[in-house]
Amino acid sequence: MTNAREVVRQRIGRLGERLIGKVADADAQVEKELMKEMEIAFQEFGIEARILSVSGVKTDEMNCLEIPLKVRSEKDVFLKDE
Repeated sequence: MTNAREVVRQRIGRLGERLIGKVADADAQVEKELMKEMEIAFQEFGIEARILSVSGVKTDEMNCLEIPLKVRSEKDVFLKDE
């Protein structure tokens, strides 16, 4: 999301945006509302779904999706010489 603050400002005004900015993340607020709207739309069309909000996923300047992974451990496996 690139304009979450603007959306919040339009919905609740500048003062509300300042207050929400102190208490909650504007992106999270917009995502929450978007998920509610998606849920309603899916229900109207009879669609069962799981909606996820995921942090860390972004696009680069070439519009390629970047998904960072946290590697907890790593192990190299080699064939045994016989």
